[in-house]
Amino acid sequence: MTNLRKRKLEIAVISDVHLGTFGCRATELNNYLKTIDPEILILNGDIIDIWQFNKRYFPKPHLKVIKQLMSFITSGTKVYYITGNHDETLRKFKGFRLGSFEIVNKVVLNIDGKKAWFFHGDVFDVTMQHSKWLAKLGGVGYDTLIMINTAVNWISEKLGYGRLSFSKKIKNSVKSAVKFINDFETTASDIAIEEGYDYVVCGHIHQPEMKRIERENGTTMYLNSGDWIENLTALEYQHQRWSLYEYEKDELAQKPHLNQQVNDLELVSVESNNAQLFAALLAEFNITKHHK
Repeated sequence: MTNLRKRKLEIAVISDVHLGTFGCRATELNNYLKTIDPEILILNGDIIDIWQFNKRYFPKPHLKVIKQLMSFITSGTKVYYITGNHDETLRKFKGFRLGSFEIVNKVVLNIDGKKAWFFHGDVFDVTMQHSKWLAKLGGVGYDTLIMINTAVNWISEKLGYGRLSFSKKIKNSVKSAVKFINDFETTASDIAIEEGYDYVVCGHIHQPEMKRIERENGTTMYLNSGDWIENLTALEYQHQRWSLYEYEKDELAQKPHLNQQVNDLELVSVESNNAQLFAALLAEFNITKHHK
């Protein structure tokens, strides 16, 4: 059995996983989670896609991600679940705690003497604030495109070609989408500077980014964890430094057979706790009852 030495992290941030949808890259996310040992794990919104939740589609890889998150909780990792727009149902449970797990709308942390503001970011989305039905319609269109993209990539990989991302190409080429991303980053950064935050950490727009924003009245570091649909990215903090994790560049995580046995033993050791915790969460949120 290969001995896996997990990477120690002070903070790991993931967002926009969209568990329960066809586009979710749950296998890759689970491979990544098996390689890290964070003191704090921040789930920055849209982890479970409750908008489109259907208990008839929640495949094994998606459940494995849930179990891996549970194993972090039962092992003492502080896990913040920041609510997003696709899991907004959980906002009524703001303040809910179970062990080291907590549901919040935002998180403010003091990190090595600097203030960090974590939130999903949909509060800046005008379509979310004023036309929720339009945003949901857009979400369905996006997921349909992802489904088509998934099928094309399956054929492409069988033929020995690389992966393609229609949605990313469209998003990066449509002027209105580019403007929305720029406006989002500007708004988040300007508010962070006004409020005296050294870091502002978001999700929502599926656009991984790390950049310092300077204004006349101050500076801040804008960070976005991206997503686990197209980009397969996360944010990591260790040794007083933020870095952008990219799954496609992580050779170890892409070889899950190296750590499968170790991970299975870890999951078995906390399986009963995970089962109880998962049952308690489902009962508390009443997800299955309201989304049949």
